[in-house]
Amino acid sequence: MKPRTSAFLDLEHKPSRPTTPPRRRYLFIHQNFPGQFVHVARALAAQGHEVLGLGVTPRPVEGVQVLRYRPQALKTPSHVVLVRDFEAKLMRGMACAQAMGKLADGGWTPDLVIAHPGWGEALFCKDIWPDARLMVFSEFYYAARGSDFDFDPEFYRENRSARSLLRLKNTALIHALSAADAAYAPTEWQRRQVPLEYRGKVRIVHDGIDTGRARPDPDARFSLPDKGLQFKPGDEVLTFINRNLEPYRGFHIFMRVLPAILAARPHAHCVLVGGDEVSYGAKPSGGGTWREALLKEVGGQLPMDRVHFVGTLPYARYLALLQVSRCHVYLTYPFVLSWSCLEAMSAGCVVVASRTAPVEEVMAHGVNGLLFDFFDAGALADTVVAVLADPAAHAHLGHAARQAMLARFDLATRCLPELLALVEEASGQVQA
Repeated sequence: MKPRTSAFLDLEHKPSRPTTPPRRRYLFIHQNFPGQFVHVARALAAQGHEVLGLGVTPRPVEGVQVLRYRPQALKTPSHVVLVRDFEAKLMRGMACAQAMGKLADGGWTPDLVIAHPGWGEALFCKDIWPDARLMVFSEFYYAARGSDFDFDPEFYRENRSARSLLRLKNTALIHALSAADAAYAPTEWQRRQVPLEYRGKVRIVHDGIDTGRARPDPDARFSLPDKGLQFKPGDEVLTFINRNLEPYRGFHIFMRVLPAILAARPHAHCVLVGGDEVSYGAKPSGGGTWREALLKEVGGQLPMDRVHFVGTLPYARYLALLQVSRCHVYLTYPFVLSWSCLEAMSAGCVVVASRTAPVEEVMAHGVNGLLFDFFDAGALADTVVAVLADPAAHAHLGHAARQAMLARFDLATRCLPELLALVEEASGQVQA
């Protein structure tokens, strides 16, 4: 069946019916659909299945009918502080359930619901469709010890109330894991965060990296027109990339060593990609953004004509930056592994990364990257300076990083086929 074009509906109308019966029906639920589901949703639609995507701020995906739901604003939060996080997720789950109810009342029943449970949207799937199977994306399960929460002594303070709040943040996740027929996580470390009683449901399947796009390119160019600069492969370019510049991704560690790196390498330029929001953790205690806070701390020591904050970038420019990077730095708390780390490896970058979970699952020191202790600023500075100073001696690391991505994380040959097989299995079409 020819895939239908994407459509946005407000759920006061029934989904359009295909002209021929679909092979199966799938519903993807994600606050910002498609999120991690983009490749698998598109592939299922291309196979002729009827695929719906449900979210608050969804984006179109070829062949997928995209539906919006609108959670109501919570006018009066609970006076019990510990309840407020779950209360917000409950409101979102109720709004999502109302949207699913309209689909059910119109006679539409999915074979499989695939949901990200992090915002509460998976809470009531089984109440709307008791017989439909449910698979959840187990991205992260919170823990008070041995994970992100107590990792960084600069920001962690022993606090019973904070631990209690963290425990309750898992409420929606526990409900989703309990109700789910299947689940999957991108890495083994993320799987191990799930409580033992639910871990057996969780398979390891990564979203996948499009290695055909994220690849080395000797003709790549990255320009900063307002500064009259253009970089090409071979130039002395240091890169640091995250969705937002914040401590969870080691922005504070990197900024504090950057003056020493640039002093040792007087011709190097550093390009930092990322917004000024906070994706994880807290805002600076003094207000403002983390970029402002760290520039206030170390900006006077930096040659700002060689430090370039470029905000967020379109994907093509982001890839071009990776392709001209001589050294890419990636730091993270023990937390969700960023796509940018894997895409940098796929682009053939020499990556200097923190020795934290789950980075160690994908990178071996001296084999396909260079690892250092997250808090060892001296080791970070020395390692980056060495890579910038002698790219030829480290080029093999970038080549090996690329090969590792092709072998383990390639979207077309590895991850997407594995995820499609898991979808088949979870929908009851294949015996486990």
